[in-house]
Order: sequence, then C-alpha cells, then structure tokens
Amino acid sequence: MPKVSVVIPAYNSVAYLPETINSVLSQSFKDFEVLVINDGSTDATEEWFTQNVKDPRVKLISQENQGLSGARNTGIQYAQGDYIALLDADDLWEPTKLEKQVLCLEANPEVGLVYTWTALIDQYSKPTGRIVAHHAEGNVWQTLLEVNVVASGSNPLIRRDCFDNVGLFDINLSSNEDRDMWLRIASKYLFAVIKEPLVLYRQHQGNMSKDFSVMLKNCRIVIERAFASAPTEILHLRNRSYGSLNLYLAWKAIDSRNYQQAIHFRQQAIAHLPQLVFSRNYIRLSIAISLIRLFGFQFYKNCINLSHFISGSMLRKVAK
Repeated sequence: MPKVSVVIPAYNSVAYLPETINSVLSQSFKDFEVLVINDGSTDATEEWFTQNVKDPRVKLISQENQGLSGARNTGIQYAQGDYIALLDADDLWEPTKLEKQVLCLEANPEVGLVYTWTALIDQYSKPTGRIVAHHAEGNVWQTLLEVNVVASGSNPLIRRDCFDNVGLFDINLSSNEDRDMWLRIASKYLFAVIKEPLVLYRQHQGNMSKDFSVMLKNCRIVIERAFASAPTEILHLRNRSYGSLNLYLAWKAIDSRNYQQAIHFRQQAIAHLPQLVFSRNYIRLSIAISLIRLFGFQFYKNCINLSHFISGSMLRKVAK
C-alpha cells in the first residue's frame, strides 16, 4: 500500500496537467499513488492521459462533473495511502515537498495537517517573486478564522484519519471550501508548517473569481458554521473574522482590477471591526487603493512586483 495518495482534480486542464504530474513524479519521496480525477472534462484530458501516462502509480478516474469538492471527495474515497496530498491540476511542487511533509507527520503523531510556504508563478510557470509565508502551527483554529494560513488546496499533507473524523469537502461550497475543511481539521488536530516555499501556485485568469457576492456568501457560511459549536467565551471573535474576511475580499477585488469594489469591502471591514484601521493589512490596502486611483493599475502592479521580489528574496535567504 502506498504511504501517500496524491489527489489531482482535473477539469479542462490538459494545458497544465502534464507539468503538474511531472512535478509529482519528480518527488524525492517515491512511495505514492496519484489519482487524477477527470471531473467531466470536455477537452482532451482522457485521450492525453491514455497516450502519455505510463507510470503504473498514476491512475485516471473519470466521472460526471461534480465540481472541485466533489472531485476531491472521489479521490479521497479511492485513496489507499495513510496520508493524502491534494494538488490542483495547474499547480506544481518542488521536488522535496512530500519528503519533508512525510517526515514531519512521522515525527509528530499529534499533527493532522502539515503545510508549507507557497511561491506564486504565472501562467507560463515563471515566478512572480511573491511568496506567501505563514508561521502558525499547533492549535491554529482561531488563526484560521482570520487568515487561511494553508494558502491553497495544493499545499497540505493530511492524515487519512482526519477525513474519517471530520468528513469530506462540502460540495455545496463553490469557494472557500478549503478554509472550511482546514477549520474542521483544526478543531480536532494540531497543524505544522515547513518554512520553505515548496508549492508553486499558478495565477491565471481561469482561477481568479470575480463573483464577489458568491464568495461573500460562502465565506459567511464557513464563519457561521465554525462559530456554531464554538464556546461562548470566544464568540466575540466573530466580528474580527468578518473584518478580516472583508479585507481579504478587498484584496481579491484589487487583483481583479476593481478598486471601487475594494473600497466597498474596506468600508465593510471597518464597520465590523473599527480597530482594523491600525492594522498593517488595512494600511497596505489603503496605500494600494490610493496608488491605483492616482497613477493607475499598471503603476501599482510595477510597485507590487518590486516589493514581492525584494520580500521573496529575503524569505528565501531565511529559509536557507
């Protein structure tokens, strides 16, 4: 039986899937199976797989379209490994990603999920210079109410037991399903972090949601679900969660070049938690909005790219 099951949901992603699978096959840790869940693709995913994938560890499971959560759930149900790694079909892993995560779980039986830092790449697999780095570990439930430290669904290695105890992904959530799952796991297990950028998250138009009303609705569902079973002494954190949620959506609006929508979410954040005006995140957001209003989006983008390059270089030096 393989130690790790890698679950790759794939929907019309044949343009990226070959590179993604190669990044798994290039892992220094070799005791794994790969389950590619063809989620009702209308491109040439099945034909490409049949003609090109010869490694017996890689299997294709085709189904009618059930969405990201449904595809992940199918993979988890078929998985035979003790540990489950999720990987979106357009993202990549550094070669030592699984090895370091497996070693962490083997050495820390109380940990249910281990994540790493994330480096962002563009649609051509070139680094953008930005690294998403969080340090939260141990009991991270409260932290997850404000920020998704795991950063992406391609990041975590999770004990199979976690899904047995907290259930599968919610197929009714079309966004924020990741944080919903991490919160459920964090309510019962400790988290650990590998402080290296071992996941390469691809940014392209296909994975940038612009439907903010749906995102807001799903985020509210996740927050209310999390607090439904929370002890009364921490219910005051609900407003903090909503404040952080609106700052998150404001940044999403910036990414979509909609600074007017970003202003709206910034106002909502302060309505929920006025003291956010003193936070570093709020100040950075306000600077971003001002730069876009005064000089345009391209000027802001040039500034942010330079900032990401400098901070990314510093984080890589720290990791080494």
